[in-house]
Amino acid sequence: MTRTTEVRLLTFNALMRGDVRARLRALGVVLEQSSYDVVCLQEVLVRRQAALVRRLARHYGHHAWSGSLLLEGGLVLLSRRPIRTARFVRYPRTGPPRPEYLMRKGVQLAVVDTPAGPLAITNTHLSANRDGDWSPANRYTRVARAELDHLAGELAGLDPALPVVAVGDFNVPRDAAALTGFLARTGLTDVLAGDTAPTYRPTPRWPAPPAFDHVLIRPAPGRELSAEARIVLRDAVTLPGGRRGYLSDHYGVEALLSLGAG
Repeated sequence: MTRTTEVRLLTFNALMRGDVRARLRALGVVLEQSSYDVVCLQEVLVRRQAALVRRLARHYGHHAWSGSLLLEGGLVLLSRRPIRTARFVRYPRTGPPRPEYLMRKGVQLAVVDTPAGPLAITNTHLSANRDGDWSPANRYTRVARAELDHLAGELAGLDPALPVVAVGDFNVPRDAAALTGFLARTGLTDVLAGDTAPTYRPTPRWPAPPAFDHVLIRPAPGRELSAEARIVLRDAVTLPGGRRGYLSDHYGVEALLSLGAG
């Protein structure tokens, strides 16, 4: 008989500029009041910012990030469940020189314990496409393909007995050939496939942005994995001092994972 465990996960690009500390304080309060088991954040650039969120979201007793001052990749993982292992792998530098190099883009690979057994979680933030053009010949599409190829290699190196959840800000639309090719190579499934809602907050200059933030899953032999997902953190919140504001220029993606023990 298969025992099923539910794991609630959030992926969220926390935005590295503009009222950062105030927004992270508000985010910490939101997380503390939430029922997430695992939270994957992107664009948390400084160690003290990660420590602030963790201090406010105190029920997340386990965390992973790397870097003594600046966080590698700007990636943070908070978990209510024990983290067995965690490491960061940097993507090779490719494409046009850009300030983004300072963020040391890469992937955070972790294994989290659940009552149904260990679960591999990867948290990533790929390079931005500064042309807004995801056609195959675009210079930034070539960057995305190189980073996705590197990520695919890291996924191939994981223990095949582990089910996998790959999340983050991929900076690639859901229907882009670079992403669909990556899914085909890795055996991952997009939990929100076919959903046309944006995960980047629309603006007057960009009224219909695509979805950049994804939850991708892959079961393992004898370890079932399914998921439902929805877009969250859309609304303004009360920031310190009483003013209203948004947590980020992105929305979050929440996933309810159903994990079978086999």
